[in-house]
Amino acid sequence: MAHTAMSDADAVAFLASDSPHTGKLATVRVDGSPHVAPIWFVVDGDSLVFTTNEDTLKGRAIRRDPRVALCVDDERPPFSFVTVNGVVEVSEDPDELLQRASVIGGRYMGADRAQEYGARNGVPGELLCRLRPTRIVSAVNVSA
Repeated sequence: MAHTAMSDADAVAFLASDSPHTGKLATVRVDGSPHVAPIWFVVDGDSLVFTTNEDTLKGRAIRRDPRVALCVDDERPPFSFVTVNGVVEVSEDPDELLQRASVIGGRYMGADRAQEYGARNGVPGELLCRLRPTRIVSAVNVSA
């Protein structure tokens, strides 16, 4: 049996899972070549939120061209994935950055370490990035 696309609700549930997967974010370098970097993220309403430093390749690329792609996959059989294409909106609001960085840190490292990761990643020089999807492609049971 071939794999099938997830419903929209299933794709969001996969992205928001309590057992989070690292996202692989694709941006475009100045010369037009692709760049892929792992990110931690959270689902927030109709968008995905992550942070990055403004001086990283991905931070500079997003400022130059906010179009990105994000792939999140379950690497265990029977394998599943969600790929999100969209546009990133950037904020440097310090209160929102600290709050979201804490939520992201808590999701990946546990609630007991949320404030630690918020303090580390919610500082000046970090960007709060909100990925608004324009296209979502997904599959479940890829190896079935």
